[in-house]
Amino acid sequence: MKFRTEIIVPAAKYQISHSDKIMMLGSCFVESISSKMLSASFSINVNPFGIVYNPISIANGLYDLMQSKMYAKEELFLSQDVYHSFSHHSRFSGTDMESVLNAINQTIFQASKFLQQANFLIITFGTANVYRLISSGKVVSNCHKLPAKLFREERLTIRFIIEQWNQLIQDLKKLNPNLKILFTVSPIRHWKNGANENQLNKSTLLLAINELVNANKNCSYFPSYEIMLDDLRDYRFYAEDMIHPNDLAINYIWEKFSGSYFSKQTNDLIKEWESILQIFNHKPFNPDSDAHKHFLAKGKKRKDEFLKNNPLFLSANTLTD
Repeated sequence: MKFRTEIIVPAAKYQISHSDKIMMLGSCFVESISSKMLSASFSINVNPFGIVYNPISIANGLYDLMQSKMYAKEELFLSQDVYHSFSHHSRFSGTDMESVLNAINQTIFQASKFLQQANFLIITFGTANVYRLISSGKVVSNCHKLPAKLFREERLTIRFIIEQWNQLIQDLKKLNPNLKILFTVSPIRHWKNGANENQLNKSTLLLAINELVNANKNCSYFPSYEIMLDDLRDYRFYAEDMIHPNDLAINYIWEKFSGSYFSKQTNDLIKEWESILQIFNHKPFNPDSDAHKHFLAKGKKRKDEFLKNNPLFLSANTLTD
């Protein structure tokens, strides 16, 4: 008897290999998957604006990268002696304005060059709800714990997301004709406004992405949200907050992703590389013993031979914010 409905993800139209450059933007789920990509020695650039949840902020960030925008001091604001940017996650914030600007602009400079050469752009939408700064009407990426009275919350319409992103996809094609775009919806639920609002929120994203994928041949969709909510429909796959996927769930979704987007050869290389890394992560009872030194020597020889035969693992230029 079957006690669960497994979601079968077919082989993707476009396969990712270690020769590819992969940019990833979006919610904190992107960071979970990017850590897997990093461990597997892919060439990646992750969230150059920090964690971003909504389609408008992600689109604005991509336009900043396309234009190689450099931020000025006027675009920062001071709150409780800390400088912030409404376009960036708080990990860019700091008490020294020049340091904040340098970190922002250096990251954009690197990510802008990376985007022009990227083979894949992986986008994870987290929420269709946005916060507008009442004083300017601008959608912010992060409220930085400012008083709620300064913002107006609204849910984007399906039509608005489609129109904005169809134009963005065309602009990205002009910048980088070889770019393939992979959309996914974060399996992390936005529970603040309740269960019904979460479903309306995620449904808005799913319907918009479906239209974008159908309209653009270079776009595809990976069902991370559906895998979490249907395939793994059990709270043992959630962290203690009952909102975020735990490590077991992340590993399962990663297996589904790698099984769809990586060739057998790529997956075999990753498994071999992981087995080599385990040698050096092993904690011996007696690290000074001859047996352990011999064990490490054999491991180093195996690692050197692997990197000699697979130089892309050695040359992967991995950039994170």
